[in-house]
Amino acid sequence: MEINNIFLASIKKQMLYYKTIAEKAIEQLEEEQLFVSVNENTNSIATIVKHMSGNMLSRWTNFLNSDGEKEWRNRDTEFENTVNSKEEVLKIWNEGWNCFFKAIEELKPEQLSQIIYIRNEGQTALDAINRQLAHYPYHIGQIVFYAKMLKNSEWSSLTIPKNKSNSYNTDKFSQEKSIRHFTDDELKKLQ
Repeated sequence: MEINNIFLASIKKQMLYYKTIAEKAIEQLEEEQLFVSVNENTNSIATIVKHMSGNMLSRWTNFLNSDGEKEWRNRDTEFENTVNSKEEVLKIWNEGWNCFFKAIEELKPEQLSQIIYIRNEGQTALDAINRQLAHYPYHIGQIVFYAKMLKNSEWSSLTIPKNKSNSYNTDKFSQEKSIRHFTDDELKKLQ
């Protein structure tokens, strides 16, 4: 399998994993917890979702043929609290992710070296994907951390639970060596 095909398959799995992690964190929260902001300099989970979706829609709409910072995007309004329900948060969340996955699904391996622009700064499509591979998990980490703080002791772990590393590793090393993506098993656990 060509390296570009491997890269695209890996990106899809990696991003689906992060998307699922955030959804499992959000799922544990009461609706009002999505709108909690610790102080005026922090964003609620709903606001983070709104920003991520705005970024995704801007970056991945017409990905190869128009600047990733669309004229119609108003980034500053992404940080205003205008969302009112968990249902609306999830709708906005899925609009962004659907746009992202559609663009990645349509991308051909040979297009990874094509130059695209974000705010008139040229980069390869591969670089733009890597840029978002750092950006989205950054915000998903914020969502998970915030959700964990809000739930406190009622939190259900999304990855290897605290003090369970040894049993997790014992299980992994008891299996035959094989080539697979780490998310293959992790996504099954999260679903």
